[in-house]
Amino acid sequence: MRPKLTLKQIARELDVSISTVSKALRDSSEIGEETKKKIKAFAKLYNYRPNNIALSLKNRKTKTIGIIIPEIVHYFFTTVISGVEQVANEKGYNVIVCLSNNSFDKEVLNMELLANGSTDGFIMSMAKETLQKEDYHHLTEVTNQGMPLVLFDRVIDEVHCDKVIIDDVIGAKKAVQYLIDKGAKKIGLVSTVDYVSVGKLRTRGYLEILRENNVEIDENLILKIEDMDHSEAEIKDFINKNDLDAVFAVNEHFAIHAIKAVQEKGLKVPDDVSVIGFTDGELSKRFIPSLTTVSQHGERMGAEAARLLIDKLERKPEEEESYKTVIVETSLIERNSTKL
Repeated sequence: MRPKLTLKQIARELDVSISTVSKALRDSSEIGEETKKKIKAFAKLYNYRPNNIALSLKNRKTKTIGIIIPEIVHYFFTTVISGVEQVANEKGYNVIVCLSNNSFDKEVLNMELLANGSTDGFIMSMAKETLQKEDYHHLTEVTNQGMPLVLFDRVIDEVHCDKVIIDDVIGAKKAVQYLIDKGAKKIGLVSTVDYVSVGKLRTRGYLEILRENNVEIDENLILKIEDMDHSEAEIKDFINKNDLDAVFAVNEHFAIHAIKAVQEKGLKVPDDVSVIGFTDGELSKRFIPSLTTVSQHGERMGAEAARLLIDKLERKPEEEESYKTVIVETSLIERNSTKL
């Protein structure tokens, strides 16, 4: 039996992106007529039968939830999965986890795979590349076809669905205010580029709380990282170039890199430089010195996401469609990387 043709194979054969193939087969006006004709002709020639999101069956029940996360390296995402699984298992649902590796194409393929009769709905945190491209067609196809979607952590306003978030601005303000209260005056920020929503919001919190405390904003004390693979070297250079008495990092890994850079500079944490991170993972607890951090309560976020999704899956058809945004409150956990 001939293997089933996929979007990925069509894209590879015609040397176009998966997104272009998907849009062309949906007759999107974003794709030129010649390209559309070529893609449609190829699909017809090889008897392609879309099994993707747009043709998902609304009424099937697999009792399975799909989770798509951007990366596994961050402890936060593993805690979210744990929270989802706990609630899902209590309600009689199974869980399938897929990894996008922050790739737009991988995210689309994961959704195509899971929507092809494997799952009843999705819980997802968006890939960096998706946020950068601002291409959300695969998400709108899900919601337009009546397949429930819950976004968490990295979310967008353009897609109408349930969401679970923390208040990243308030979380950042808590952290920086804590540093100011401990006497810090030159507080460096290590963040992500602005198209990553959580980095943008945490940067906003940092700027707002400095203004509220009449602390002068120095753009030289703000580092925005795009390439995670080179983040350690960038943070080391940033620490070496600036005379800081504190650092606020928007994730755990950036904070650990900052502590190492401070120590390699010949300074002590927290005597010379205090460091606060975001996400209360195993690194935060076990690194020496242990890391003061803003906890996102990932397990609680996962549990809330699972409840929202299962409520949607089990609601009666006649019930009016509505969407909720659940905000999980953050908390500051004090450890040894900041002054007592």
